[in-house]
Amino acid sequence: VLVADSEGKLSSPRGSQLVHMTLMMHSWVVPSQMFAQKLLTLYPPLSLSAVPPVPPWITQFPAVFEADPLLEEIMGDLWALVRSDGEEKHSQLIDSSCLSPHVNIFQAPSPSVKKRKVSLIFDHMEPDEMAEHLSYLEFKNFCNVSFLDYRSYVVRGSVRDNPALERSVMMCNGVSQWVQLMILSRHTAQQRAQVFTKFIHVAQKLRALQNFNTLMAVTGGLCHSSISRLKDTSNLLPPDITKALSEMTELLSSRSNYINYRRVYNECSGFKVPILGVHLKDLISLNEALPDYIDEDKINLSKLQHLYSNINDLLAIHSCTPPFEANKDLLHLLTLSLDLYYTEDEIYELSYTKEPKNPKIQPVAPVKPPVVAEWGSGVTPRLDPDTISKHVKQMVDSVMKNYDQNQDGYISLEEFEKIAANFPFSFCTHETDREGQISRDEINSYFMRGMSICAKLGYNFKDEDSFLTHSGLLCYF
Repeated sequence: VLVADSEGKLSSPRGSQLVHMTLMMHSWVVPSQMFAQKLLTLYPPLSLSAVPPVPPWITQFPAVFEADPLLEEIMGDLWALVRSDGEEKHSQLIDSSCLSPHVNIFQAPSPSVKKRKVSLIFDHMEPDEMAEHLSYLEFKNFCNVSFLDYRSYVVRGSVRDNPALERSVMMCNGVSQWVQLMILSRHTAQQRAQVFTKFIHVAQKLRALQNFNTLMAVTGGLCHSSISRLKDTSNLLPPDITKALSEMTELLSSRSNYINYRRVYNECSGFKVPILGVHLKDLISLNEALPDYIDEDKINLSKLQHLYSNINDLLAIHSCTPPFEANKDLLHLLTLSLDLYYTEDEIYELSYTKEPKNPKIQPVAPVKPPVVAEWGSGVTPRLDPDTISKHVKQMVDSVMKNYDQNQDGYISLEEFEKIAANFPFSFCTHETDREGQISRDEINSYFMRGMSICAKLGYNFKDEDSFLTHSGLLCYF
């Protein structure tokens, strides 16, 4: 039973949670259009209070109406009936077209917390700074996943054609690959051990921030066989770093259905980022184990309540405030870095280039890596040329803002080479029309060429020549 007061606010003898659950979860057993029509049958729209569920449904779940034109049409009919019945003063509570546009957090400006000049050079970044900015990107990803996205994944068993969840998979895999490539980009075992150590400190900060999803990605990259096979590198790691890695892998182990992670996560309060794949697996299991109906014609409310509870836990991050802020220039750097894609074969080739196979040397005892984005296996990045161009432009703007001190359109070649070392395509050559300096256009061309190399390896561009032409780079190949 749903009861509305004079202002149309819903209540229920069983509490507001039942109301919220009904409005969120009904689509698991009945389409939203049918649900709306049933409401109109049960509550003839003679007045606003006679249709109690409608206003909170529209205001609390606008995504449902944005995704369903037929539902929008039904609400339009309801609005017309209410208006014709002399209820114009209430019509805005029902008219779904009056909803404010959904705010995409990716478009919101990122605050700048640093007063000093931000460093875009990997070697100069503090682990805490890196962990906080990775967590900010992760937070934005989670805030863009709606309950409809979770339902789509559970019903279809795939993240394909689900942009919000695809982006989460891409970031998770992107972080893991970036960790590997930043280690493998160093020429000596000592340098590789130093980068490895830095990422351990990043992982420790991620654990302190209670960001378990990015922690899984970083740890997965450190434990990847392309890294764990590097005996010369591992021999130079301090004992406390090796111990820290072991502790991380134990925390994230899939043993006993992630028992260690679940215990730690449930003890956390406030801002926390779950391992998305683990919780999506729970939703899949619940959906498959419990029937939609009992006694043939009765909706299984217990199933809906369990699914609702799990989805609500994932949505809780939407209302959280992260305990940190982010610098948008560093976010641009990380966004471009994590959007790159290399195949497994390319990464292994680089690994064997750094430390060739030696049959006389016993292999390093492998550390069992956590499973990274297994739930999204088979998803490959599909960024279009316009998106790549946008990310490159943002990155170049950030570089010029922070390093073009006299604002003449050039930065020093030395600083540029240090920044370029943040990216796995740093082997690309670059040209300059001014000795010892490099211009904005030259930096832009460099990054676009690097991105196009990665595109050849992994991105699904329909016409490579059109991409190069679009980028103004055909002359370089």
